[in-house]
Amino acid sequence: MTSITITEILDDLRAADETTRRFERRYWLSSADFYGLYMQGMLDDGEHTDDFAVWAAYYEIKLDREKDLQQLSRARLRLVKDQGQQGFVHITPPEPFLNVAPA
Repeated sequence: MTSITITEILDDLRAADETTRRFERRYWLSSADFYGLYMQGMLDDGEHTDDFAVWAAYYEIKLDREKDLQQLSRARLRLVKDQGQQGFVHITPPEPFLNVAPA
């Protein structure tokens, strides 16, 4: 199992978001709608295969990192709520990390 920091999660999300938005502008289609068509095998016309493979890969990264961020945030929220039962909540800035299984 490996660890990933919040900074790494957010950096991956930013890169994936920038890339998927570039494809959304190019093809006038949301990444979610594109991905549905892609997974059904409806877009392989040969002319844009490379674009579609990259777009799908970055969209999958985006989905994975959004899931990681949500998991990390929920864990942090539980900790903050536990502290809140004892009075004031102190949120400190040390960087949290998440243990993830290797891909």
